[in-house]
Amino acid sequence: MVPNTLFIGQQLFFLPVCESTNSEAHQLLIKNKATEGSVVLTDEQTQGRGQRGNSWEAAPGKNITLSVILSPVFLAVRHQFYLNMAVSLAVLDLLREQGLTQAQVKWPNDLYFEDKKLGGILIENTVNSSSIQHSIVGIGLNINQVHFGINTATSLAAVLGTQMDVKRLAARLLELLEKRYLELRSGKLDKLKYEYLQALYRYQEAHPFVVAGEPVTGCITGVDEAGRLAVEIDGELRYFAFKEITYVISG
Repeated sequence: MVPNTLFIGQQLFFLPVCESTNSEAHQLLIKNKATEGSVVLTDEQTQGRGQRGNSWEAAPGKNITLSVILSPVFLAVRHQFYLNMAVSLAVLDLLREQGLTQAQVKWPNDLYFEDKKLGGILIENTVNSSSIQHSIVGIGLNINQVHFGINTATSLAAVLGTQMDVKRLAARLLELLEKRYLELRSGKLDKLKYEYLQALYRYQEAHPFVVAGEPVTGCITGVDEAGRLAVEIDGELRYFAFKEITYVISG
């Protein structure tokens, strides 16, 4: 698996089994063994992590599970959510290439198809006072797994009805990620935000949510510079950080 890229994936660390690709990537950084674009790839992740401690489970050898080390020192700390947007769009680019034209990004960092989760992203940044020094971008994407412990998950194989070449798709994902990252590096923030919003799950639709334990109906109007979700509720525009608002999704 060698992607056609300038730097992302040119240094590849494959581990048949590991606890977490993000944790392995962090260790590579600590030991100065990684360059920008280094990728940690595994067939089986035993302690995969989602956003803010959520668990991520995937069947061995059937899905894409990887982490990419980036050095977005050009990106101000206040703009760090733009990296999230770029990565989300790269995964979405892959899904749409495979025919899932209706795939969407569920804020802040899940990939959805018809109200079911296809994958997720976990980005861990190391920052100083003004910029991001390192980012570890973890991506989990359901490819060939068709049986899940929950009914709100799906995969490319489940949607398309055929098994896919996981390694080929992983290489293509790295190519698309580099393309989006280079857009970010060249300052195309407005373009990335526009495309992210157009792909945003439930954007500008009335939708049920839970806020502080109470059911509400709101309309997503955007995302602010800090990555907070902007939702109009009862005529008032409110901003929510992760886990301050929950989608209500019937499944």
